[in-house]
Amino acid sequence: MPGRQELPSTLERSAPDAQRTWIKAHDSAVEQYGEGERAHRVAYGALKHTHEKVGDHWERKEGGRKGPSDPQSARPRQAGGRSGEGVDEGATKEHLYGVAQRLDIEGRSRMSKGELLDAIRKANRSRTRQSREG
Repeated sequence: MPGRQELPSTLERSAPDAQRTWIKAHDSAVEQYGEGERAHRVAYGALKHTHEKVGDHWERKEGGRKGPSDPQSARPRQAGGRSGEGVDEGATKEHLYGVAQRLDIEGRSRMSKGELLDAIRKANRSRTRQSREG
């Protein structure tokens, strides 16, 4: 099934360039591996190289930066790794603070970079859940 028909809800709320990245990677993965979870993982891996999840949608990374967002995106499939859930772990603390500010995360001014990452992940999950329910 073409990627446009399988577009996740977070990407439906995202800019066209994020959608194109996911669709092209998904369709290519379907040709190589067949339909299913693996095609989705490949598409998200490609998306995480240029975009980050902010709330319930995906945005271009800070300053157009490219590269893996988390250990899972940086390694081959068999090597595993932890997912950053779309949060760009390579971003500066200042950028993460700005994202936390946009997501209205309380206590952000006293948070370390790791705490900001965790708080943004939690806020993203909450916003995505709310968008899917409402």
